[in-house]
Amino acid sequence: MAKRMGGPGTWLYPLPPVLVSCAHGDRTNIITLAWAGVACSEPPIISLGIRPERYSYDIIKQSGEFVVNIPRASQVELVDFCGNVSGREVDKFARCGFTALPGSSVAAPLLAECPVNLECRVVQVLPLGSHDLFLGEVVSVHYAEQYVADQRFDPYAADALVYGFGRYYRLGEVLGRHGEWMKRER
Repeated sequence: MAKRMGGPGTWLYPLPPVLVSCAHGDRTNIITLAWAGVACSEPPIISLGIRPERYSYDIIKQSGEFVVNIPRASQVELVDFCGNVSGREVDKFARCGFTALPGSSVAAPLLAECPVNLECRVVQVLPLGSHDLFLGEVVSVHYAEQYVADQRFDPYAADALVYGFGRYYRLGEVLGRHGEWMKRER
């Protein structure tokens, strides 16, 4: 396989574009982030890379909490909108028709229309350069029962959305289960 060499960059793909909701005082917002991921399983920690100039940055920093809402691919237009328009000028809840539900552990609202909502409390913020890394401990999880199959949440049924190289994609086919190939004879 022929390879090309490029300069350093963020070539990790695909990524989960998430809608992060936040609230502090009378300010609420939704920000789309693709720089999101799992940082630790015990305790469960989610990482978010956020530019300091973004409107949600100060809201999350001041409140110390946020909700990661995992959207469906069918919501891609709303996901893109929330990432390209500032909450300083637009009420994204009203514009997008999102229903804000109260969280069970944090003041930031859950987005009712998203299949999964992860309530998080900030445990650390690391300045890295263009972005600061927010580490949030997951304190509550909410998920739509309609996407449970075989006693497990099914991201394919939930119409999972992924992102890479400036484009959005719908999650593809299931190839197998974790550890399945270890059980097969070689």
